[in-house]
Amino acid sequence: MKSFKILFLTLLIGVACKNKGQKSINTNVEEAFKSDFTIAFGSCNNQNEENYFWKEILKSNPHVWLWGGDIIYSDTYEMAILKENYAIQKEDKIYADFISKVEVMGTWDDHDYGINDGGTEYPKKAESQQLFLDFLDTPENSPRRQRPGVYHSKTFVVGKNAVKVFILDTRYFRTSLTNNDDGTYKRYKPNTYGEGTILGAAQWEWLEKELKNSNANFNVILSSIQVLSGEHGWETWGNMPHEVDKLTDLLKSSKAKNTILLSGDRHISDFSKKSIEGLSYPLIDFTSSGLTHSATNNLGEDNKYRVEKLVNQQSFGILKFNFESNTVLMEMRGNKNELQQSIKEQY
Repeated sequence: MKSFKILFLTLLIGVACKNKGQKSINTNVEEAFKSDFTIAFGSCNNQNEENYFWKEILKSNPHVWLWGGDIIYSDTYEMAILKENYAIQKEDKIYADFISKVEVMGTWDDHDYGINDGGTEYPKKAESQQLFLDFLDTPENSPRRQRPGVYHSKTFVVGKNAVKVFILDTRYFRTSLTNNDDGTYKRYKPNTYGEGTILGAAQWEWLEKELKNSNANFNVILSSIQVLSGEHGWETWGNMPHEVDKLTDLLKSSKAKNTILLSGDRHISDFSKKSIEGLSYPLIDFTSSGLTHSATNNLGEDNKYRVEKLVNQQSFGILKFNFESNTVLMEMRGNKNELQQSIKEQY
């Protein structure tokens, strides 16, 4: 009996020492975390399907909701149809209640832009832009009404601290992609390096200026399509690898603090994380998609930057900022506000 006790204590000490040395990035359990500022975001919301998440999102007390694109599904050249579909979403009583309590910002993706996988070639993009801005209640005298594209930014000040949110437009200016012809399921392959643009010259110039002038503790960049995950063969910044390099070079040269990428589009949720030489923090791309439907048949796909697991269930994203510890807790949440997965990064 005495030998058994000694063996048990030895094993217990060994396990305790092992656990002490491990640092798991996946929390997956509810934890106490003081949030000084909270962002909620999501994408892929079919206006004709019920979105069960609005009341659940409010439980995290977000200061702002970010639409990551595909707010509605309305691939069309008829602006009357696009307008009607926006109205269906906006007149939903639960959503109307939600936006009465939370500030809303956002970008579009292809299905609310007007054409599947569409870019600068879409002939109705100027008309579509005005309907998108109408949906977001953008004032008629806003400069965003006068310039092409829906990109913009806003700084949220919290005491002596701040979070700056950048909304990118990956549709209005995006040039042609290269179709994949290797016989696999992949739709696209990367362009020849240097060919094409995702943001266009004017938006790149704007982003450079905005980043260089940012004094925020954290900078959050919302892109409708994934930035870091580039191997899956669908839409991604990886289809124009020179644009990915241009963005990371800009993050380094601008010296903007603690930048986090948010993305949607894919009907999955994913955490991608990359260490970049010359950047003092790891770059994380948090993908959250979709709100009303998800790719449950996607049991896995290549992503060399993935941390934790691909989530193929409906979900929304939460980011909680603690300025004292310079820490961000990023959560994927799903049915009944269930915590699906989370990571915590100290900057």
